[in-house]
Amino acid sequence: MVSESQLKKMLGKYKYRDLTVREITSVIALYKDLKPVMDVHVFNDGSTRELACLTGTIPVPYKGNTYNIPICLWILDTYPFNPPICFVKPTSTMTIKTGKHVDANGKIYLPYLHEWKHPQSELLGLIQIMIVVFGEEPPVFSRSAAPLTAYQATGPPNTSYMPAMPVGMPPYTSHVTNPSGYPGYAYPPGGQYPSQAPPQHYPNQALGTTTAPTRDGTISEDTIRASLISAVSDKLRWRMKEEMDRAQAELNALKRTEEDLKKGHQKLEEMVTRLDQEVADVDQTIELFKKKEEELTAAVEKMENQSENNSIDEVIIPTAPLYKQILNLYAEENAIEDTIFYLGEALRRGVIDLDVFLKHVRLLSRKQFQLRALMQKARKTAGLSDLY
Repeated sequence: MVSESQLKKMLGKYKYRDLTVREITSVIALYKDLKPVMDVHVFNDGSTRELACLTGTIPVPYKGNTYNIPICLWILDTYPFNPPICFVKPTSTMTIKTGKHVDANGKIYLPYLHEWKHPQSELLGLIQIMIVVFGEEPPVFSRSAAPLTAYQATGPPNTSYMPAMPVGMPPYTSHVTNPSGYPGYAYPPGGQYPSQAPPQHYPNQALGTTTAPTRDGTISEDTIRASLISAVSDKLRWRMKEEMDRAQAELNALKRTEEDLKKGHQKLEEMVTRLDQEVADVDQTIELFKKKEEELTAAVEKMENQSENNSIDEVIIPTAPLYKQILNLYAEENAIEDTIFYLGEALRRGVIDLDVFLKHVRLLSRKQFQLRALMQKARKTAGLSDLY
């Protein structure tokens, strides 16, 4: 089975790639015999374009048995805003049986294709309608068997679902501008074919209610009435079937939408539950921080009260004599550093002369060097890192 990433790579030039990939994935997941391939399609005007093609078989129930009908769906690169171009692809042992929805070239004509409109129309609904239509009238038959009915094999076989042309308007032709850039979907001009399906011929069945023409060559009223009733009932039956097929496809689409909404609702409930848990965790953390803040405030107040009664020397007490020696050396060395700084300030302001400054700085520097050397030795003994 082709993966979604492979489909996206295959349909890289499609304008609505993600929508097309999603529909093809849902189709091949349900109908395993359909495979997406890239191939060159030749249009009626001779132009060619490389398009995706869903080719394979679909299961069609007919008279208690299930038959695999080979089809080919060419998906335009403007899909889903233009319908696919559909064909029946008979094998070497099959012959196309022209009928109300299939012409001699195998091209499929359905009201669903003619009235294609995104997002109501989709590939899955189209295939389901094909299965229903082909179950009523198979588009192919074995070469060893004769077709059940005979139809004229020129052009689209039925235009009962075509829109009527207003009086005085020119017939529709394929030269009308098509915004998709493709040749028009080959539906016939108005009035080119009969407004109803051609009558079916059953060679082995006689119509007992039909009367023969009279001897003077006229047709009796009973014959006319029976013909009209047959034509009207046939048209009504097919109109009803088309409406049922369309309603079934819409119902299937609504069911899939309902399933998606249920999955989304479940995800939202999980997100709300997770957010509630996070809110509870945050509230618990805030309470913990408030308790810690109260403890810190009490400790600060206690330290402030104790500092009023204790000297700074009594507050800091080293844990060992060696650490006390290091502390004293560090404090004395910093005191010498401050003394040298203030001697420089006194020299700058003229409080002392240069000789006095140099004399005291020399003595203090020698003392500072000795303190630093002793402190380095003490820190090394204590296992501490070097300070300088």
